Amino acid sequence: MKNHLLAIENLHTRLGNKQNPVRVVDGLNLTIRKGETLALLGESGCGKSMTALSMMRLLPPSGRINAGHVKLDGLDLLALSEQEMRQVRGGRMGMIFQEPMTSLNPVLRIGDQIAEAVRLHDKLSGAAVTERVVELLDSVGIPDPRHRTREYPHQLSGGMKQRVMIAMALAGRPELLIADEPTTALDVTIQAQVLNLLKQLQQETGMAILLITHDLGVVAETADRLAVMYAGQIVETADVGAFFEGPKHPYSRKLFESLPDSHKRDEKLAVIRGTVPPLNQRFSGCRFADRCEQAVSRCGNEIPDWVDLTERQGVRCLIYADDPITPTLSDTSVEAETHILSRVGDESLLEVTDLKVHFPIHKGVFRRVVGQVRAVDGLGLSVAKGRTLALVGESGCGKTTVGKGILQLIRPTDGQVKFGEDELTQLRGEALRRRRADMQIIFQDPMSSMNPRMLVGEIIAEGMRAQKIGKKRDRKVRVNQLLEQVGLHADAATRYPHEFSGGQRQRICVARALAVEPQLIVCDEPTSALDVSVQAQILNLLKSLQRELELSYLFITHNISVVSYLADEVAVMYLGRIVEQGSVEKVLGSPAHPYTKALLSAVPVPDPDFQRSVIRLEGDMPSPANPPNGCHFHPRCPEAVAACSDGYPAETTISETHRVRCFRIDQI
Repeated sequence: MKNHLLAIENLHTRLGNKQNPVRVVDGLNLTIRKGETLALLGESGCGKSMTALSMMRLLPPSGRINAGHVKLDGLDLLALSEQEMRQVRGGRMGMIFQEPMTSLNPVLRIGDQIAEAVRLHDKLSGAAVTERVVELLDSVGIPDPRHRTREYPHQLSGGMKQRVMIAMALAGRPELLIADEPTTALDVTIQAQVLNLLKQLQQETGMAILLITHDLGVVAETADRLAVMYAGQIVETADVGAFFEGPKHPYSRKLFESLPDSHKRDEKLAVIRGTVPPLNQRFSGCRFADRCEQAVSRCGNEIPDWVDLTERQGVRCLIYADDPITPTLSDTSVEAETHILSRVGDESLLEVTDLKVHFPIHKGVFRRVVGQVRAVDGLGLSVAKGRTLALVGESGCGKTTVGKGILQLIRPTDGQVKFGEDELTQLRGEALRRRRADMQIIFQDPMSSMNPRMLVGEIIAEGMRAQKIGKKRDRKVRVNQLLEQVGLHADAATRYPHEFSGGQRQRICVARALAVEPQLIVCDEPTSALDVSVQAQILNLLKSLQRELELSYLFITHNISVVSYLADEVAVMYLGRIVEQGSVEKVLGSPAHPYTKALLSAVPVPDPDFQRSVIRLEGDMPSPANPPNGCHFHPRCPEAVAACSDGYPAETTISETHRVRCFRIDQI
């Protein structure tokens, strides 16, 4: 125990009224050693973030800690007054929140926000505060830190904002840093930078890190030890190496089986049936029993105790209660259902040629146009019937604008969008409205894309009403059919969006897109905010629907593992243009463009023994309002030569299924 920096003992946290409280943390025990990185894994709703907020004593107004101890190097934080806790919070314990933009004050300069933390914990004043702020920004790798202190949050990229949050957390020289999903909303390149930064800072300062995440690749690369959380309790702890060799709890094993990759392309991904149970109840048995394929009768009425399998690994499961050494484990792996995709062939459904979407920059009282933001700048792609094209690239490269430009939700500045026999850019009014029935979109955030005041049935039927499809009775029958088709009960039509989980809401959005029987669906990051288990459900659904209905997908994402599982072709986008495209096998297996190589090198692999060499890209993506001369990537390219700044490279055909724009590729 003497090496334990943090010890949580029998922690109970409640939300809501005292008569029927939500038991978000229910008898949790956890330890973190000095200098160690512990990853806390689990689905949304399991209590991971509430555990961190309980440690920091930052619970919402309805939250309270009923019992337990949180000891930081022997000091019981729950026994401190609020004034004493303020010295610990941000001092000995720092926290990085999941969404940096909502955590930073938008009307205060970056330097002022960090200075506030410095003055509180370092007792500095005047010029010494400014120097400490610059030192902190420099330590987290922000270029020109003195200039950046005068900027506002909106002037920084997502990666920069996350670095500012880290600098703020480091202001008090913490012994323990809590990182709550610090890379979830970031691109893989920025994610790699942030994770590498945390590693470096840990080596320099010796601080411990509690990393809250649901990304097993991040865990494998970053953590020393992990704890799996389910329904308010820890169900497994282990060293990372031992866990990846063989997870013990049935829930942990299912998380692994849910991961998409290229080897599972022709199979359905394993899913965890059901959802996390409501936590406003007293459990009489195992909390995972209803979803567990190894459950037996005793699991429903006997609460499992904690079982120490080794000195460093333990599990909460009745399978191990009688014999922890040789438990009777049944084989949970079911025979994989094969996806047999009915390919229509190479017949093109969508042809995009030289697409441009420019936004004017206005200035002055008279709003004169002084420039253009070239969000999409001469892009070409095609999608065949019944096939999936993945569009990948960093945030800000123009992926979502491409999708909206194709659907004419944003009118293109120039270029052609041919859908079947129609040129969409020439259609107006009723003609375009009718054609939109063949093209639908699934947005990234299902909750914000639905009217919270409308019933689910009304949301799904809205497109049919707009297209004047069927009578009211027919639409009601169709809505019920769609709900069953996406794996929901028909009675979901009489409920509101807030009554569903994230995965269920995304299924509703899929049903809404299918209601008008489209041929093409633009999927804009539909799984980016979902847990791996829910992500597997949505990917299975999209594949099965493609097989049944011969749908085509334009799948916008930055998740390379999803691309390798779902897509037939890949287009890599950088600053408004396609730099490489081709079949999944060619682009992911033999990337030719330096940007594609860097993108793939930054993808974390769920294997702690895998040694990857990340290609570090200097700086951030340039502004589309002022793109560099020549190849747009050359200021960040590790392989750039003089010719790269002279003009934009023409497209080079490497093979029939692989094309690239780069001066370093020999002409064939």
